[in-house]
Amino acid sequence: MKVDPNFKWIVLSLVIFQIITVILLRNVTSWFILFPICYFITGTVNHALMLAVHEIAHAQAFGPNRVMANRIFGMIANLPLGIPMSVSFKKYHLEHHRYQGDDILDTDIPSKFETQFFTTTFLKLIWVTLQPFFYTIRPLFVHPKPPTIHELTNLVVQLTFDIIIGLTCGWHLVFYLILANIIAMGLHPVAGHFISEHYIMFDKENIQTNETSVTQHDGKFLIPETCSYYGPLNYLTFNVGYHVEHHDFPSIPGSKLPLVRKIAPEFYNHLNYHTSWVKVIWRYITDPSVGPFARVKRPHKFGSKEVETNDDSVLLSKANGVNKSANGVKKDS
Repeated sequence: MKVDPNFKWIVLSLVIFQIITVILLRNVTSWFILFPICYFITGTVNHALMLAVHEIAHAQAFGPNRVMANRIFGMIANLPLGIPMSVSFKKYHLEHHRYQGDDILDTDIPSKFETQFFTTTFLKLIWVTLQPFFYTIRPLFVHPKPPTIHELTNLVVQLTFDIIIGLTCGWHLVFYLILANIIAMGLHPVAGHFISEHYIMFDKENIQTNETSVTQHDGKFLIPETCSYYGPLNYLTFNVGYHVEHHDFPSIPGSKLPLVRKIAPEFYNHLNYHTSWVKVIWRYITDPSVGPFARVKRPHKFGSKEVETNDDSVLLSKANGVNKSANGVKKDS
């Protein structure tokens, strides 16, 4: 549970790379050229920066004792994304760890409207394509919170960066950076982790016969609600695919998560896992048994005093203090 000293330099390198890319493209206006670069290069790097923001939300830049340093660094990592999200992401994401599956507090879970409307192959294709919009807007409807001074600061910093890019390189490149986010969170290979992490995609036969992949309690099978991916795209995403390991140990940096599985194989090697995020997206869209509805969800049961806090250290300690089994199922499930 240490900070990876290389992490912040990798993130800074990605930010500088994106800025240089925009500068080099300042005279390019043809979307026949811009779109492929946006999809394959800028979109992939921007997605990596989103997951860098995820790591920073867990204090992986400077450690849990340097709250302000982590917050400022998160805003820096946020710059090429075009839209302020670093501070707001942390505010909701730590509750996803602390209250995973809660009907209200875990805003990672699709809303009731999403689960009931996006049920056919065509509609699920639209849902995956527009996933960044649902992911961003959902918390405002499901669990709205008043903006904090840090979110307003994030907004001012981001708008200043966007204005500088717009005035010096062209406003079409501001749109280009934002488009890269939409692409990379939708029909893009690295976006498969949004689905693979917590959506139930096991065949009924496997759940009933492969008892090593589930937990049995009072005669009932508890389906694992967190799943890992062990493919090569982890190299581009700070090992976010090691998601069971991450939920078990949120304080361990992504670079060390493969070591967790290596030194504790008895807790992980028997679990179901994914080998392809592309296959995950394909099955999610085409399989009638999988969709926004395929999530473990629990009725909201926590008191407001327990959850209404914006104190970073309190949220972080609560998120890291959750005791879950290796398959991501809470003991009280």
